[in-house]
Amino acid sequence: MTDQPEPGGRPDAPRLTTREAAELLGVKPETVYAYVSRGQLSSERAAGGRGSTFDADEVRALARRSGRREPSPAGGDLVFRTGITLIEQDRYYFRGVDATELARNHSYEEVAEWLWTGELRAGVRFTAPSETLAAARRTVGALPAHSGSTDRLRVAVTAAAATDPLRFDLSPGAVLSSARSLIPTLVGALPVLGSTEADGGSLARELWPRLTARPADAPALAVLDAALALLIDHDLAASTLAARVAASARAHPYAVVSAGLGVLEGPLHGAASGLAHRMLQEAVDRGSAVPVVADHLRTGRPVPGLGHRLYRGEDPRARTLFALLEDVPQAAGALAAAREVVATTARHAPLHANIDLALAVLSVSCGMAAEAGETVFAVSRTAGWIAHALEEYGERPLRIRPSGHYTGPRPPQPLPHAPWVRTSAN
Repeated sequence: MTDQPEPGGRPDAPRLTTREAAELLGVKPETVYAYVSRGQLSSERAAGGRGSTFDADEVRALARRSGRREPSPAGGDLVFRTGITLIEQDRYYFRGVDATELARNHSYEEVAEWLWTGELRAGVRFTAPSETLAAARRTVGALPAHSGSTDRLRVAVTAAAATDPLRFDLSPGAVLSSARSLIPTLVGALPVLGSTEADGGSLARELWPRLTARPADAPALAVLDAALALLIDHDLAASTLAARVAASARAHPYAVVSAGLGVLEGPLHGAASGLAHRMLQEAVDRGSAVPVVADHLRTGRPVPGLGHRLYRGEDPRARTLFALLEDVPQAAGALAAAREVVATTARHAPLHANIDLALAVLSVSCGMAAEAGETVFAVSRTAGWIAHALEEYGERPLRIRPSGHYTGPRPPQPLPHAPWVRTSAN
């Protein structure tokens, strides 16, 4: 789920070439050197003295500050202006407000409304229409028993779309109306694991019995609500980019969410929390994180739940959840194991905890399945995908059209002929 460095890569991000920096900034290479001359960007000579290299985090920060765009050859956009999320100096902000403070003080629904409208609606609750929820439950119920939560969420979105004949109305009011009913529909369509289903209340309360059979207590429920709020958006992650591409083609909001879920299921995006859960559960079962970390290092596997390409220090989302987990008595063992994972790995590489490790503490300590973190992420991020869709609907249609760099044989090539196959006369 986290934007982690490539497996086996160095903890520090690789430096960018001039061409890569120019693409990230959306400018020509000459403009990159102009930034250097004006002191807006620092550079170092590349190995061998040929060309310059640039710090990736510094280039990204400049891209966010400047919003500078020069036309690309095919008229596509590589940099997006957005007023939703800013990430800088190991912190992140929703519409200029510290996202961790929002999550500490407001419910998931309230933070979603802030992200969508820039207004805080105290006590807001999302409600699933009975007809939509019934259709989603029937569709989810028809899936094989081995289906995962993301499978269920994908078909629930499709069912919800089919019940909404006005889904092609892309006006802000209509899109928000769809979003406020879709998110609780996704939660309500998931099977209940506990003996009783929550009777109204917050989205976190509705989601809890679909993650674990254990009853909810107030501190653990507060952690789940905060996790939902923290994960709503994280700039242009892979799934969010897919959602914006769909919105650029004027896909309706349900299709936008389907696009995001499709990318989320990729093993390098959505599966990260499950890997962290399994590692942490093993550390708890074995009574020590040391042999678990050693097994990962010996086999050349990255230790799950550590490192993030956008943060030099600890992921602020993880830091917030760890603080809240201190108030959950049953989380003490998993929390201690998570800290031992970080401390043990630090002897080998200076990596810090990310959101996946914090979600793993919650899921392991509360008897949740390994895919629980992915479920929380998918439900939460639906609001972020809708926020980006709202922005994209206000942009020029089909503007996201990068040009391909053709590497095939140069034309003209002779017309190919299929090999002649002799057939039997019998």
